[in-house]
Amino acid sequence: MPHMDPHPPRGARRPLPQAGEVKWRLIASGFGCGFAPFAPGTVASAATLLPGALLLHFSPALLPAAALIAALTGLWAIQAAHVVGDPGWVVIDEIAGQLLALCGLAHASVAGVLAAFVIFRLLDVTKLGPIGWADRQGGPAGIMADDVIAGAITAGILWAIGSRWPALFG
Repeated sequence: MPHMDPHPPRGARRPLPQAGEVKWRLIASGFGCGFAPFAPGTVASAATLLPGALLLHFSPALLPAAALIAALTGLWAIQAAHVVGDPGWVVIDEIAGQLLALCGLAHASVAGVLAAFVIFRLLDVTKLGPIGWADRQGGPAGIMADDVIAGAITAGILWAIGSRWPALFG
């Protein structure tokens, strides 16, 4: 496999991804969500809400399994696609984190799903505490970790709110 210089000279074109990299880039981009012209992470999180809510509604045990699969596949895809840094088009981390965030709900409701989305995005954007630390780590694990931690914290917040005020999320 040829070595790709992560910092080619100014004006130089990067070689096109090899055939094997294309499928991994497609996965890392959240099947194209990462190429949205504005706020690709938010687009990916929003696109995850319906499938995540359906999993929560029809088979709650599959939701954490889907989050785990997304996280592990994301690690693999980022590595295999030879991603350098944390480019905006890589949004598989938002998908894994948003799925994990939905795990804090007892059942799917519009209020609960919207709360999961808003809290997750707020934590992901502000990068407070361990989320910021994870974001500063390098490599595929660093790319994935901040969103997985944000998703786990969101799930904990939603669980606590739902436990204290069960009627709040319908």
